[in-house]
Amino acid sequence: MKKIGILTSGGDCQALNATMRGVAKSLFHQLDKVEIYGFLEGYKGLMHGNYKKMTEKDFSGILTRGGTILGTSRQPFKKMRDIEDGFDKVKAMKDTYKKLGLDCLVVLGGNGSLKTANLLSEEGLNVIGLPKTIDNDIWGTDFTFGFQSAVDIATTAIDCIHTTAESHGRVFIIELMGHKVGWVTLHAGIAGGADVVLIPEIPYDIDKICKALKAREKAGKGFSIIAVAEGASSKEDAALPKKERKAKLAESPYPSAAYEVAAKITEQTGAEVRVTVPGHTQRGGSPCPYDRVLSSRLGAMGAKLVIEEDYGKLVVIRNDDVVAIPLAESAGKLKYVDPEDDIIASAKLLGISFGD
Repeated sequence: MKKIGILTSGGDCQALNATMRGVAKSLFHQLDKVEIYGFLEGYKGLMHGNYKKMTEKDFSGILTRGGTILGTSRQPFKKMRDIEDGFDKVKAMKDTYKKLGLDCLVVLGGNGSLKTANLLSEEGLNVIGLPKTIDNDIWGTDFTFGFQSAVDIATTAIDCIHTTAESHGRVFIIELMGHKVGWVTLHAGIAGGADVVLIPEIPYDIDKICKALKAREKAGKGFSIIAVAEGASSKEDAALPKKERKAKLAESPYPSAAYEVAAKITEQTGAEVRVTVPGHTQRGGSPCPYDRVLSSRLGAMGAKLVIEEDYGKLVVIRNDDVVAIPLAESAGKLKYVDPEDDIIASAKLLGISFGD
């Protein structure tokens, strides 16, 4: 008899249910006896012993369902070892694991969640991680589940803006998710035909952006589309020490990065600029076909590791092969967009400006 715990932690995304289904269906199919315990609201459920014993029926019909049937919560890694009102979070999680007699805990999560998964692994629990995040910023995997679905939604937002931008001859800015990395904005910007793409990894020069817009106007193009990651920043701000940058951001008169770019463009060019923020729609809805396939493959590999008792691993996809790497190899590392990457070079050949 194998007893498996499973939880989803951190921000939600479209393919969490599909991945859990991949794990569960594989375990039920391959093992004669298996019990799966789903922890509610992520690590919070593991801490407080809030769970439900799940059957095959619980995992039926969820391949196309967004969100997570187990619920989720954010439990910051940096506070995991803090004792709050006498409550030891790490000890509580270990106690729940041992009380249920689990053979393994399967964690579907992003960077912070996987750091906690690695912490529990180092504390002696058998843990397997599965890479979840729309940001695609988990080190060690080419893609994370949820990323392509978010790109599809972000691209649709850009597509929809094109017609109104062209009709009114305006500059439109679409602010997309990505505080620290710009994968969603980069891919959606290229797919949606954006003229300017601003990402955190390439600080922008507002003069360069305005120059690109004026060049389009001179060429007879009556409108422009700018895709901006929420974490994009100017070269001046990027050069500031981290503490000063955070203080300046806190005092900024602009609601977000896109509105600051819009105000500066209007100030320099007099152009009529509109801002659209798709926000959490990028996390919602049904997973796209690519993510359904990816999640099924990653989930099946997760189950294989459980069966083979190959713990302390993160399931990843590399060069279209699903493999496993040590959790410790990935935990605490972010996968940034490399400004020298071929995809950036290709975008620039197409005439896309990054404001640099």
